[in-house]
Amino acid sequence: MASKKQSGGLSTARIEAFSDGVFAIAITLLVFNLHVPTVSDQAALQHELAKQWLSYLSYLLSVVVIGVYWVAHHGLFTFIQRADRPLFWLNILFIACVAFLPFPTALLGQYGHSRLAVVIYGLSLVVTGLVLDSMRAYATRGRRLVHHDLPDEVVRSGRRRNLRGPAIYALAIGIALLPFSVGPVDGPACALALYIVVPLTYILPGRIDRYWASRHDSTDHHNAPHPAAPSQQAAHEEAERTSL
Repeated sequence: MASKKQSGGLSTARIEAFSDGVFAIAITLLVFNLHVPTVSDQAALQHELAKQWLSYLSYLLSVVVIGVYWVAHHGLFTFIQRADRPLFWLNILFIACVAFLPFPTALLGQYGHSRLAVVIYGLSLVVTGLVLDSMRAYATRGRRLVHHDLPDEVVRSGRRRNLRGPAIYALAIGIALLPFSVGPVDGPACALALYIVVPLTYILPGRIDRYWASRHDSTDHHNAPHPAAPSQQAAHEEAERTSL
């Protein structure tokens, strides 16, 4: 497969560098949602720390979610060979969604039992996932920004993998809006459970990972050095020795 430098068009290097910076800032901002309580004794400190369990949960959840988006973004730009102006702006929209995530995370940590907070968090994940897939769709349509030999099945697999999360998050939002309650279990609690499960499924490798692993192996095999052919002088000397 041709390298990005050989494929023409605008370079993707600035997109990737800028995006990595936004990812790093967004994931750092999450920790500011955790607050050190002001108390006078250890018993009160333990109580106040325990009260923040939703903040800890929302922090860990969003760290994994942003990590999943970063891996997906990196994977996407592994097979995008060149860039153009629409891709730049689609990427800006995507990282704007990523940069927004600390706000619904703080909302979820402080008002995690609220239906509205759970729905806002889910909506932010739906929009972020859809914008990410819009970049994939734009880049791969007609092989606009990817190499022409990228298999159709890999493109379809990427679409399914990208859209699985937004679909389940949308389902979770619907569940959060249902007016039911069985003890401590209600719509928002069930939705939160789905929010936790979805990013964990993306940690496992997908078809696109196997595709790039196979391409890497085939490239290494193709580029492996072959044993050097003996020079004419060495071959002549070897023939003299063996003829004695």
